[in-house]
Amino acid sequence: MTSTEPVRRSVYLDRATPPHISTLVLVAGLAALSMNIFLPTLAAMATHFGTSYGVMQLAVSGYLAGTAILQLVIGPLSDLFGRRPVMIGCVMLLAIGTLICLVAPNATVFMIGRLLQTAIVAGFVLSRAIVRDMVPADEAASMIGYVTMGMSLVPMVAPALGGFLGDVFGWKANFLVILVYAILCLAISLRDLGETNHRRTVSIGAQFRAWPELVRAPAFWGYVLTGGFASGIFYAFLGGAPYIGSVVYGLAPAMLGLQFMLLAVGYLVGNFLSGRYARHVGLMGMITCGNIVSTAGVAGSLFLVGTGSEAAIAFFGPLLLVGIGNGLALPSANAGMVSVRPHLAGSASGLGGAVITGAGAALSVLAGWLLSFGDGVMLVLWLMFACTVLAIAATEFIRLTARNAASEDI
Repeated sequence: MTSTEPVRRSVYLDRATPPHISTLVLVAGLAALSMNIFLPTLAAMATHFGTSYGVMQLAVSGYLAGTAILQLVIGPLSDLFGRRPVMIGCVMLLAIGTLICLVAPNATVFMIGRLLQTAIVAGFVLSRAIVRDMVPADEAASMIGYVTMGMSLVPMVAPALGGFLGDVFGWKANFLVILVYAILCLAISLRDLGETNHRRTVSIGAQFRAWPELVRAPAFWGYVLTGGFASGIFYAFLGGAPYIGSVVYGLAPAMLGLQFMLLAVGYLVGNFLSGRYARHVGLMGMITCGNIVSTAGVAGSLFLVGTGSEAAIAFFGPLLLVGIGNGLALPSANAGMVSVRPHLAGSASGLGGAVITGAGAALSVLAGWLLSFGDGVMLVLWLMFACTVLAIAATEFIRLTARNAASEDI
């Protein structure tokens, strides 16, 4: 089977066929849920465990760092053993980690459970690889757009739900929701997640030895850097927004969750547009549009906060455009990343995702650190703006490599 040859048509709950798109959405949504449902209760969690906000914020930045490292392994493992067993195993690890978080007597044990939860990054990594197994590059961008559009429904609802559950039942209710969702994902994946990787590598060593082929491809790094800086805008927001909302603006968890919904709503819209138009506009056109929209959003927040507005909506409101921009740019950046070397789609998704998420973890920590300075809100926004500029520069690098090496042009 060639890299662009379609696999068998999906039949829902028939594991002899490729997975239905709804299954990919469900598992990717679990990955999104475990990342952000508890954010509005982060301050309450710090109080519960008797530790500082900075230490508790490791539940975000440490999680991101763990997922970055794990992606280096998940991609090659799926190229070696197949997408199905790796995905199912990772969902099971997420469930075990969630149980540990629920019964943790202290912050240290909680963080151990949180690190086990990082296994669900397979929901992101393998959904990209599975889509690329099934369809060609331009169609993959469209299909990834629809997957992430459906997935974005979870982070759109999760922060508001997490804030409400935190107000009424306490922070543990959020992790109980994750556990129930994980059990549902496991049951459906066992029935529907058919194998799509029919070009297995002979060993894990062979996969890692193939990495130089990716590393030497300038187009691969162009897409990775574009995706990294575009998503870096969100990760910088993720590192600072819980503190900014709860401490600077004095928002209750439920209200803070509603503010987080703005980015998720934008992401939903952007992914819908990607699913609808990526096949016609092309990868580069969608990435460029996304970068422009994200830049406008951060610039809007910079202007409103910088001119003295003290309302929370001045910070959160314009960032709706960041969600739209990411929804436009990231599906095409991800599709390009796994299409530079289609026979290494799993490894490309894992290696590229590791770089992107590792950079995100660093930006999340940096944003939290910047809040310790006098005008930390503005510093976080300038960090986000720097990411938009670098994303634009990385996109131009892709164009440059395409002109200089036609063989790298997808």
